[in-house]
Amino acid sequence: MIEFKIKKRSTKSKARVGILKTSHGTVETPAYVSVATQGVIKTLTSEEVEATGAQLLIANTYHLHIRPGESVLKKHGGLQKFMNWKRPIMTDSGGFQVFSLGFGRDFQTGKILKKENENVIELGQQPKLLKITPEGVMFRSYHDGSEMFLGPKESIKIQEQIGADIIFAFDECTSPMADHAYTQKSLEHTNEWAKICLKTKKSKQALYGIVQGGKFKDLRTESARFIGGLPFDGFGIGGEFGADKSSMTGMLDIVTKELPENKPRHLLGIGHLDDIIPIMKSGIDTFDCIAPTHYARHGYAFTSKGKLDLKKSSFLMDKKPLDPKCSCFVCQNYSRGYITHLLKANEITPLKLLTFHNMYFFHGFVKKVREEIKKGNI
Repeated sequence: MIEFKIKKRSTKSKARVGILKTSHGTVETPAYVSVATQGVIKTLTSEEVEATGAQLLIANTYHLHIRPGESVLKKHGGLQKFMNWKRPIMTDSGGFQVFSLGFGRDFQTGKILKKENENVIELGQQPKLLKITPEGVMFRSYHDGSEMFLGPKESIKIQEQIGADIIFAFDECTSPMADHAYTQKSLEHTNEWAKICLKTKKSKQALYGIVQGGKFKDLRTESARFIGGLPFDGFGIGGEFGADKSSMTGMLDIVTKELPENKPRHLLGIGHLDDIIPIMKSGIDTFDCIAPTHYARHGYAFTSKGKLDLKKSSFLMDKKPLDPKCSCFVCQNYSRGYITHLLKANEITPLKLLTFHNMYFFHGFVKKVREEIKKGNI
C-alpha cells in the first residue's frame, strides 16, 4: 500500500508538495515519472536511470504481458527485481493501447491532434484491429498475431503478478475525434470496469482509478465524481483534452475539484517541458511522458535555451557541452560536436548520452519548480 501526505499547499495556485510513501521508498511530489514501457528506459541501465534523479517509473501492462509474460516476472520476484530497480514502479492498465492500437492507429493520431482531422468517431464505431465490448477488449498481438482478450479482471491479475507498487484500473482511453455519444458510452464501460477492478484486486498494491470523459466538461465532471467516490488509493487522469493543449488546464481544474483532496493524482501520458508548470499548478502530483527519451533517440537535447537538433552539421565544430548550466556527466565530459559526430556515424552511444542528459534535465527542472512551490512563488 501507499501513504500520501501533503506538506505544502500553494496560495497562488492549486500546486502542492507532498510525500508518497511506498514499500520501495518515498517519492517527493510533484514528480515526473519516467516511462519504462518494457521494464527499461531505452539505452540506460537501472543504475543510470536512478542517477538521472528518477524517483518513480511507469511500465506497460499490455507490452509486459506479451513479452516476457507476467509468469516470467513473477518467477523472478516481480518487475523490480527483474530489472534491478530499487525504487517504486507503477504499471498502467493497458487501457491506453485500446486507443493507440485502435483508433489512434486507424487515423494516425495521438491524444493531441497535430493537424486538422475531419473524421468523427461515432457511437457504435469499432477500430479495425480491436473489438471493444462491455466486458473488455479483444486485441491481436503485434508479436505473433494471436488474439488476446484484456478486460478489468485480466488487467488486474496481470498487474498483480508484475508486482508494481501502484497499479491502475482498466479503462478505455478515447480518441480526440470521438463524439459525445461515443465518449459517454465509453465512460460507462470505464466506470463499470473500475468497480470490477476494485472487486478483483487481492494484493496489497495501491490501486488508482482513472478519470476519463475526453474533451467534454460534463463527462469529465461525471467521471471525476463517480471515480472519486470509489475507494481507490489514488487517481489517474487519462484520455485526451481536445484538439489542442489550451483547454487542458481548465479541464484539469474541473477534474481535481471533484477528486478527494487527500489522495494522489497522476496525469497519464502528458508532460512535455512546456506542460510541466501548468500541470503542477493544476494540483497534479505525478505525471509521465515519453518526451525526454523519445526526443533523445531522434537526436534532440533539451537545454535551458531550448531544444537542440544535434543531427545538424553546424554542431560539429561546437566545443560547448549540451547545456553549459547542466551538471550531468554528459555535459561535464562531452561536447556537442562529439555527439553530432556519433549521430552522423550512426553509432548507438549518442542515444545513451542524450537520453541520460534529457532525463537529468527533466528531473532537475521539476525539482526546481517543486522548490519554487515550497517557497510560495508558484
